[in-house]
Amino acid sequence: MAADQRFHPSAGPLPLSRLAEAAGVAVPEGAGGRLFSGVSTLGSAGPEDISFLDARRWLDSLRESRAGAVVLAAENVHAVPEGCLALVSPMPVLAFARLATLLHPPPVASGVRHPTAVIGEGAQIGEGCEIGPYAVIEDGAVLGPRCIVGPHAHIGRNVVLGADCRIHSHVTVTHCLAGDRVVLNPGCRIGSEGFGFATSARGEHVTVPQLGRVILGDGVEVGANACIDRGSGNDTVIGPGTRLDNLVMLGHNVKTGRGCVIVAQAGISGSTTLEDFVVVAAQAGMVGHLTIGAKARIGAQAGVMADVPAGMDVVGSPALPVRDAMRGFNVLRKLGQSKAAATAEKKTSD
Repeated sequence: MAADQRFHPSAGPLPLSRLAEAAGVAVPEGAGGRLFSGVSTLGSAGPEDISFLDARRWLDSLRESRAGAVVLAAENVHAVPEGCLALVSPMPVLAFARLATLLHPPPVASGVRHPTAVIGEGAQIGEGCEIGPYAVIEDGAVLGPRCIVGPHAHIGRNVVLGADCRIHSHVTVTHCLAGDRVVLNPGCRIGSEGFGFATSARGEHVTVPQLGRVILGDGVEVGANACIDRGSGNDTVIGPGTRLDNLVMLGHNVKTGRGCVIVAQAGISGSTTLEDFVVVAAQAGMVGHLTIGAKARIGAQAGVMADVPAGMDVVGSPALPVRDAMRGFNVLRKLGQSKAAATAEKKTSD
């Protein structure tokens, strides 16, 4: 369906020439001045909307669509209906994301400070920042220009945020140095005390002081209710462009490289390192002190107990290379079938 402009205001109408430039696609001849106001699904789009096709299974929906334009791969142009403009891209979803962002841009800081916000002594608030109701910014904190701090958010003492950061409602940030364009979604916790303790002979758990920081690179985005613990001695470091989904947990001293993706409910134990562009699927778990090589992929619900080489895909618990894991699953399936057949044969003979 089309974006509800009560929640997702449109910057349109915008000419197709500008949208196509942002998306990196060619403009059909003579169509550069045509105006578009929003984006929508194939089934809901109207003549002023742009849609996209990313899989051939939706070709029938494309043939019946009333969209004014559609982003798609060259091999699917034959299914574009009359009156709909084909915007051809080798990566349709990426192109669509860029033009959709232009039509429905994220909020821009208003520069307004709500009168209920509490801003500590010596806090430095950059030009154009927006501070929401009941937000707390403690002494010595530094916010770069054009940041947005949502209602009831808490920015701790001496925290540093770069330019254009968006800190949503009920976020807490302590012991943290963040780069530009960092997005922290509602309820996430950055810089909490890591899970570190020593146990005495009497069974008493004695907390080991967690004296590190959290370093967030440029463009990091953290999902709702995700948690990133500060380091215990070294820092917890999240590399530029890394994305954490909702309910992700990163322990103390975890390090990620550039552009990592960690999906919902995954948990990474302390001092594990993810090199550049690692993907961790939902509910995967890792023990501590591992190294996951660049561009490795960890399957959903995998239990990773050993280092993973660069570029390897692993699944299962304990996690194994995909081919080995699938061979093991197949053996178990055959054993189950043999057991069932033997049981059935015994019942028949009885």
